[in-house]
Amino acid sequence: MYVCICQSVTEDDIRQAAADGVRDFAELQACTGCSTGCGCCEAEAHRVFREARREVSLALPVAVAA
Repeated sequence: MYVCICQSVTEDDIRQAAADGVRDFAELQACTGCSTGCGCCEAEAHRVFREARREVSLALPVAVAA
């Protein structure tokens, strides 16, 4: 699904950026252009990005002390 029509950024693009290591919304904007046009998508873009970052952090391996 498109999140940012102005820059043609999809939900998958945002999720991939999070998986690739994008850590904050400003960095997401810089690498995708998301929410840099009219700004109507900003709330949804933030929501998708937060969800994607949470999924990435859950997928990281947990170190176990020996």
